[in-house]
Amino acid sequence: MAHALTGARIFTGDDFLDGHAVVIEGARIKAVVPEAETDGMTRRDLGGGLLVPGFIDVQVNGGGGALLNDDPSVDTVRTIATAHRRFGTVGMLPTVITDAPQVIAKAVVSVARAMAEGVPGVLGIHIEGPFLDVARKGAHAARFIRDMEEADADAIAGFAMYCPVMLTLAPNRVAPALVQRLAQAGVLVSLGHSEASFVEARQALDAGARSITHLYNAMSQMTGREPGLVGAALTDAESYVGIIADGHHVHDAALKVAFATKPASRMMLITDAMPTAAGGPDSFELQGRTVTRSNGRLSLPDGTLAGSDLTMDAAVRYCVTMLGMELGSVLRMASLNPACFLRCEHDLGRIAPGHLASLVLLGNDLHVKTTWINGQ
Repeated sequence: MAHALTGARIFTGDDFLDGHAVVIEGARIKAVVPEAETDGMTRRDLGGGLLVPGFIDVQVNGGGGALLNDDPSVDTVRTIATAHRRFGTVGMLPTVITDAPQVIAKAVVSVARAMAEGVPGVLGIHIEGPFLDVARKGAHAARFIRDMEEADADAIAGFAMYCPVMLTLAPNRVAPALVQRLAQAGVLVSLGHSEASFVEARQALDAGARSITHLYNAMSQMTGREPGLVGAALTDAESYVGIIADGHHVHDAALKVAFATKPASRMMLITDAMPTAAGGPDSFELQGRTVTRSNGRLSLPDGTLAGSDLTMDAAVRYCVTMLGMELGSVLRMASLNPACFLRCEHDLGRIAPGHLASLVLLGNDLHVKTTWINGQ
C-alpha cells in the first residue's frame, strides 16, 4: 500500500521543493506531489528537515570496527554497510585494498553473496590494487603490489560477471590494451596510486578508464611542464573523479581548484573510510601495521595517511560549511553523480517516480535523522 512522506523540504536531485510529499509504494517512489494531493493516504509527517536522495560511496574500506581485508565475509560487508547507513550512505562499494589474490577473490565472492542475500546498500565491489605503482603506494603493502598480466585481466573480467566491479590501477603499470579489455568487460576502471605521466594517464582514459581514485592523493601532481595524473584528471571532461573532503587529505584551496575546473557532474564525494569511521575504535591493524586516529586523521606509525575517518554526511557538511559550496551541487556529488558513474542512475540519485525509495532525511544542521533503503 502506498504511503506519503510529508512535512520536509525535498531535494529531488535537480530542484528544491516546498510543500510536497514523496509517495512510496513498495521499494519505489510512486510520485512526488503537492501535500494536498495526499489526503486519504497513510502519511508520515517528518517534522521538518530536508529529504534528499541517499548518499552513494564508491570507496569504503571499513566502518563500525570492521575492515573488509581483515575478514572478507558477508558478515563484514553487512557490518560496514549498516555502520555507514546511520550517516546517510544508502549505497556503497565495499573496498578491498592490495592484498594476496585469495583475499581479493574471497572479498568478491562475499560481496556478490551479500548482494544476492539482499544486504541493504551493497552495490558492488571496489578492488583497489594490487596493480599499482610502488612509488605511490600510500598505505598499501608493497609486498603485494605487482604488474597486471593477461590472466589477471581475465580473472577480474570474470569477477564482473558476479557483481559490479570497480578496479583502481596505475596507468603506468598496466598496458592500455588491458585497460580496454577490462572496460569492455564492464569493469569500472579507475586510475590512482600512480606516478604516471600525463600521456600515460591520457592513454588509459582513451582506452576506457572511467574515473580517478581519490584525486590528488597518491598520484603524480600537476606542474607546468608535466601535468601528471592530476592534470589528466582535471582536463578530461568525461571521467569521474572521487575526492576526499575531510580537511586532512586535500588542502581546501586544492579542493576549490578541482571543483572549479572539473565539470560538476563528474565530481564524486567519497570517504575512503576505515574501521574507525561510523562508530569504530581509535586504532586498528592494517596488514600487520597499527593505524591510529588523532584529531580525525588516520596514519601509520611513519605518518603516512591510511584511509579516512570520514562519513558521507560529514563530507557534505565540509563542502558546504568550510568551502562555501552550494548545497544542491554538493548533494549531487554525494548521490546523483556516483549513481551515474555506477550506471544505476535509473534507480538511485534522484527523488523521482520509478526510482528506488533510498532516501536520507537531514536536519537543518545537515546531520542525518533517518534513512530509507528500498522503502525500508
